[in-house]
Amino acid sequence: MAVVAHLARHFAPLVDFIYPPRCPACGAAIAAQAGLCTDCWSTLEVPEHPESPGHAVPVYAATYYNETSRKLVLAYKHGGRIALSGLLARLIAARMPEPLAGRAPPLLVPVPLHRWRLWSRGFNQAALLAQALQKQGKGEVAVAALVRFRRTPNLGGLGREARERVLTGAIRLAPGAAARVRGRDVVLVDDVLTSGATSRACLSAIAGAAPSSIAIACFARVEEDHKLAHP
Repeated sequence: MAVVAHLARHFAPLVDFIYPPRCPACGAAIAAQAGLCTDCWSTLEVPEHPESPGHAVPVYAATYYNETSRKLVLAYKHGGRIALSGLLARLIAARMPEPLAGRAPPLLVPVPLHRWRLWSRGFNQAALLAQALQKQGKGEVAVAALVRFRRTPNLGGLGREARERVLTGAIRLAPGAAARVRGRDVVLVDDVLTSGATSRACLSAIAGAAPSSIAIACFARVEEDHKLAHP
């Protein structure tokens, strides 16, 4: 890994020459590949507290879901800009507490995609974020702990009750995952937290395995006064 990092630093000027750094949110020229322009940085809205009203567990969100964070999510999830996972994870990690000394590291469990959605998209954006958070020292990835057994329609545009009905029984712990979850601190990882229907389905499945604690980590959190069309 040290060799790879050295090569990356060595060839960075060449990469910047061929592909001039651009802000992934607005396209403006920036100094380095992994960042945002000053204007876009200034528009990210960081939640004051890690707790989210209406949730029984802590929610560690990097930002509220607004126009700038929406552009980043669109570029990341639907534009195939998977290299953004490092930037988004760093912003999430800044909101998360440090793992407790003397305890096993938290399990970072990504929200699962159905196998057909994974096949069509080519990647699970939540899993990439979980892997990047592991590199930030925030826990240990359990990438396949949850499984979406039933294919569900796109939840965008559905109300809270409709989302709950669609997700009932769709997400469960993978065979053998309960033993790994039992007694561990667990952090559910996703890109965007909207109505919470998906996270509640995941948390319900995890809670059945008796973890020590559960929290949610996400890049953007949708609040009532920050609602936009979710991709």
